[in-house]
Amino acid sequence: MKTAVSPCPIEEAMVLLSGRWPTLLLYYLQPGPKRFNELRRDNPSISHRMLTLELRKLEAAGVVRRTAHPGYPLRVDYALTASGRKLVPLIDALGDWWSESAGERAAFVASA
Repeated sequence: MKTAVSPCPIEEAMVLLSGRWPTLLLYYLQPGPKRFNELRRDNPSISHRMLTLELRKLEAAGVVRRTAHPGYPLRVDYALTASGRKLVPLIDALGDWWSESAGERAAFVASA
């Protein structure tokens, strides 16, 4: 009988956070809830469609919470869940590492 191999948690986390936008969205949601257009202003090169898709992916993973407020026009905001807030120190550590290793990555930045 074959046993199912449980997926690697690092691989699954990388699938969730891979790409250009998920980590940036989590970074910009750190201070608190933001509306869709505020996230667009924080990330001006992201398309409307891509922002929608990424927010849905993060919401489905339980990292971001979408709250629709009644009324007209419909007001929707996005915030980190408790699970999403656990990612904040990791994102901060990644930013610190990048800032602290400026000399070591100069060749990488020049070649990009």
